[in-house]
Amino acid sequence: MQMFQGSQLFTAEVGGRTLAIESGLLAPQAGGAVTVRYGDTVLLATAVMSKDVRAGINFFPLTVEFEERLYAAGRIPGSFFRREGRPSEQAILMSRLVDRPLRPLFPKGMRNEVQVIITAIATDGQNLMDPLAIIAASAALAISDIPWNGPIAGTTVGFVDGEFVVNPTADQMEHSSLALVAAGTDDNILMVEAGAHELPEDLVLEALKLAHETNRVVIAAINELRAALGKEKAEPSIFLPPAEVQQGVADLASAKVAAILEQGLGKVEINAALDAVKAEVKEAFAARVTEGEMTAAEVDDSYEALLKKLTRKRILEKGIRPDGRTTTQIRPISVQVGNLPRVHGSGLFMRGETHVLTIATLGTPGDAQRLDSLLPGDEKRYMHHYNFPPFSTGEATPMRGPKRREIGHGALAERALVSVIPEDFPYTLRLVSEVLSSNGSTSMGSVCGSTLALMDAGVPITAPVSGIAMGLIQDMDSGEYQILSDIQGMEDALGDMDFKVAGSEHGITALQMDLKIKGLDFEILRRALDQAREGRMYIMGKMLEVLPNARESMSEFAPRILTHHMDPEKIGKLIGPGGKTVRGLQEQFGVKIDIEENGTVYISGEGLNAERALADVQRMTEDIEVGKIYTGAVVRVEPYGAFVNIMPGVDGMVHISQLADYRVDKVEDIANLGDELTAMVIDVDPGGKVRMSRQAVLEGWSVEEARSRDRGSRPAGGRNGGDRGRGGDRRDNRSGDRGGDRRR
Repeated sequence: MQMFQGSQLFTAEVGGRTLAIESGLLAPQAGGAVTVRYGDTVLLATAVMSKDVRAGINFFPLTVEFEERLYAAGRIPGSFFRREGRPSEQAILMSRLVDRPLRPLFPKGMRNEVQVIITAIATDGQNLMDPLAIIAASAALAISDIPWNGPIAGTTVGFVDGEFVVNPTADQMEHSSLALVAAGTDDNILMVEAGAHELPEDLVLEALKLAHETNRVVIAAINELRAALGKEKAEPSIFLPPAEVQQGVADLASAKVAAILEQGLGKVEINAALDAVKAEVKEAFAARVTEGEMTAAEVDDSYEALLKKLTRKRILEKGIRPDGRTTTQIRPISVQVGNLPRVHGSGLFMRGETHVLTIATLGTPGDAQRLDSLLPGDEKRYMHHYNFPPFSTGEATPMRGPKRREIGHGALAERALVSVIPEDFPYTLRLVSEVLSSNGSTSMGSVCGSTLALMDAGVPITAPVSGIAMGLIQDMDSGEYQILSDIQGMEDALGDMDFKVAGSEHGITALQMDLKIKGLDFEILRRALDQAREGRMYIMGKMLEVLPNARESMSEFAPRILTHHMDPEKIGKLIGPGGKTVRGLQEQFGVKIDIEENGTVYISGEGLNAERALADVQRMTEDIEVGKIYTGAVVRVEPYGAFVNIMPGVDGMVHISQLADYRVDKVEDIANLGDELTAMVIDVDPGGKVRMSRQAVLEGWSVEEARSRDRGSRPAGGRNGGDRGRGGDRRDNRSGDRGGDRRR
């Protein structure tokens, strides 16, 4: 399976297929570089660490980039420039997926810049890249000179026909009720991203255990690679405040911080009080900072470390949180719906100081988002966008479009709700969640607000969905821990876990878990899921008190869509040459018509016009039925008969001998252009030519009797096919009418 001569190959059997990791040839100047192949999907991952540290930074500057190259699928980008531009949303989500399990394993206080780049260089469209990207990044870091406490691996688990599937293909995922990606070390799970069709907690937990066991197989292969090719690790630049600075800050501020934590204040009040103490600390150490005995950053970090220590200690020992809640207590909830005029649906969800307003917009199928990426799917008819403006936290910062976090939170809310949208619901849906005030758990507030907005818009969701963010405070030495329900911003920043759970009363629809520690015991995970369910059900009860069910009718401002299912073979007939037929219908009735490959037709517009357009589409696409009576206008007159338009694009011929219940000498005596004629279809030949009889209607004949009395033998013709040329008409007349007359 080796791809490049000169590289070394390491393999593992995963999900019934061979996973191959190669290194030694590509990107030799990177700190670490590998290619990972699974089926015919190949990713190249590189990892590089800077030698110098940027001045003034107080965080670890890790960046992960997932680069889509459409040549990987044999495609040319559809943009004007015909080259890849800014990352797609799918690429950004992939970058976040890889970043999250890597980050906790770097040394604490590390300040060297690390960049991991994963490039998709080949794809078969079947083997999903999510777990491969995690594996590739892990392997590149493992063999690099970058200090890192890996390796890790990632596995996707599906649930198809009642069975778990490891690393399902894209085709299998179409029928899977679970899409779970879990990354972790040899010991524990570190990160989870999942969407599900209302699956119970115990089944999801089993999927996580299966993913963990599979990860261990891949990690063993990465360890072999590291043993053979791993470089000596470099010494990173570590920034940790000296012990004497930490002690000095603690002596000065511990009692004041502890007293503030005891008051159970809200976000604004507690932040103001803590900032005042921090200002006192900085003032107390200002002279020593000026003299160079310590740095301002060391003082700041010492204060933040003290705040974290005291907050965590109080939660562990007393089970009391900074705002005075117990570990399972949910913040006060308030809900409003339908407040905005003109919009199709709206829901305002307020939980403590987190307020999210979601607006639902219903569009036509043609409003679906077109995708141009390497990941499965070419369009989306359900979109969720999340906005986090700076005023939501009382700040003033530049607004330059959605950041990665906003894209990620929107995708999470989308995943939480997409499974409860009926498959036959014909509308394109766009939900926009505006965070108006934030104190943690805004993504789950978006889920709750979106359920309300959908119900307010009259969308017949199969079940309401609520969401909750869970936290964890754990003492790694003693093993003591507390699981927190409905975490706020401070608990997210100072805690060990951010575990978001969304679902209906029937089960889970979405999960997202990130850890700041090096793993999570499955028993803690089980308890967190059970506690999350209790919280979700409480929150949902508050929502349903305000709006128990979806509204029976949609907003008057939403478009009306009628649906028709036709034989896919007839799509060409409906579209017409160069789209002429469908454009004509749209212009005639003032509607919009969208046609899908499976033969589903969506007609959107005002009620009466849409119904008229639907009637024409039905007539145009239905099969011509022998023995059925049709009424239509005469569109062509020939000496041997008249052609009647019986449905759009289809004409039937009524021979002169079948025009009346008496002998007709001249066609124009009965039928002229524009006249309306009623006749029975008595034959449709294999070429689609239609032959009709008016006399059969007048006499009440059966099809067989009408055929026996039909003296014309010209094959039926019409706009739907056949020879309509003048020469062909003459030939039919000679061979049919005259021959018949001679026999008589």
